[in-house]
Amino acid sequence: MQELSLLTSDNFPLAVKIFKPQNSNGQLMLINSATGVKQQVYFSFAKFFAEHGFTVITYDYRGIGESKPADMKNFTATMRLWGTDDFATLTNYIKTNYADYRKFCLGHSVGALIIGMNADSVIFEKFIFIATQDAYFGNLKFTVAATALLGFGVALPLTTRLLGYFPAHSFGLGESLPAGVAYDWQTLILHTKSTARLYEKIDNEVSKTLTQETFFIHAEDDAWVTEKGMARLRKNVYPNLNYTYHEIKVSESEKEEIGHINFFRSFNKKLWTIVLEEIQRKKP
Repeated sequence: MQELSLLTSDNFPLAVKIFKPQNSNGQLMLINSATGVKQQVYFSFAKFFAEHGFTVITYDYRGIGESKPADMKNFTATMRLWGTDDFATLTNYIKTNYADYRKFCLGHSVGALIIGMNADSVIFEKFIFIATQDAYFGNLKFTVAATALLGFGVALPLTTRLLGYFPAHSFGLGESLPAGVAYDWQTLILHTKSTARLYEKIDNEVSKTLTQETFFIHAEDDAWVTEKGMARLRKNVYPNLNYTYHEIKVSESEKEEIGHINFFRSFNKKLWTIVLEEIQRKKP
């Protein structure tokens, strides 16, 4: 594993890891993480693909994991910066260093949403969307929607104003988040336009120009992703992508546990062939 620090356009250092295969197949996968999820969660998955000849790149967005500042209070970061600057820093690096490779991008949760914020997303041959949707609470089941309303409508603004960042870990929502990221997350949950509202804030229409094949994976036991939310994402955010859809049943998991994050846990390694086979599948 190679470790890098890449500077964004505003000179913020991003922690990057590159998993290189012993025998390259000339293909590359970039992994865009979920909100508040450190890149280490994807290491076993990345190693699996490296063992199959892929070069795999993981990274932490600003404010997350190894790209976190010493003091989170009032640190400037947003999901929009993750897409327009952090993700773009990685695509610039890939264009320079892996120009001749076949390129794939895996977006986990918000990692799929920020793909539509970067014009360089056109360099990827195919997208893999895992556990993602238009996250408006109205798309969620009643009990989850009620939890979302309480958490994002009350707990998030109160704690973020008090601390200068959102202590997401205290609510079982991953890493603590910069305030700007937290408020963008609130927009995704509470605003009826959800993802499209974030795009409006950056005057961005990239998502509607993307036409790649997209493999859309959803776990049966993921309470935070619904058919309605996924349909809204396809219709309102990425209307021109060419979708293939796959639902993973709980019974396919060794521990019968997938949810929103656990697809990437090593105990679900046998599920990773679903992605591998899709990438290797030849077009008809």
